Amino acid sequence: MYNTNAVQDVFLLPYVITILVFALLVIVSMWKIFTKANEKGWKSIIPIYNTITLFKIAGLPGWYFILLFVPIVNIIISFKVYIDLAHKFGKSTGFGVAATFFPIICMPILAFGSAEYNK
Repeated sequence: MYNTNAVQDVFLLPYVITILVFALLVIVSMWKIFTKANEKGWKSIIPIYNTITLFKIAGLPGWYFILLFVPIVNIIISFKVYIDLAHKFGKSTGFGVAATFFPIICMPILAFGSAEYNK
């Protein structure tokens, strides 16, 4: 019959390539957002530190990171971070809400669009 490993590999390869493309898009977008906000781009690829720096870019204190571990509060903080980040780049509250649900679309818009960071 069929070699099941070969069949799995045929379906697995496009999936892995898609995930890698999306991961690269997120990394490049975050790097660009950090540089637009006058932060060093390398800060965007360090886990935990990138989230704390993103909070600072959004105008929030870094200790808000701890609130991400509190159930229900983490949802509110996520909305607040993306909405405040959108406002810092001159975008609307609706864009911030959209960024909460669809960061893979909205973060490249912030990174590569004409939006400028305003302290």
